[in-house]
Amino acid sequence: QVQLAESGGGLVQSGGSLRLSCAASGSTWNINVMGWYRQAPGKQRELVADISNRDSTNYVSSVKDRFTISRDNAKNTVYLQMNSLKPEDTAVYYCQAATYRDGFWGQGTQVTVSS
Repeated sequence: QVQLAESGGGLVQSGGSLRLSCAASGSTWNINVMGWYRQAPGKQRELVADISNRDSTNYVSSVKDRFTISRDNAKNTVYLQMNSLKPEDTAVYYCQAATYRDGFWGQGTQVTVSS
């Protein structure tokens, strides 16, 4: 089992920045990919960015050049640096950790971008 604890959400004005953190605990040696998803009201959950244990990254097109995902393996923590935030980035952001067999989710953190 893997437990995930997210932090760093909040309210920010359009054009501002936030950094989300997700600390993993438990059976972290099994994790091969960690990522961030988001879900806005009335919309499906979507992948924002993910990073493999070889530091290969993947981003949804709407956040490329604005968001950066990174991973500190020594701390079992993944970060999402979000710059140039837009109102359409408003959502609950969820951390996910994937092993070869299972996926684990954090509780989510609210990000609200005001115009």
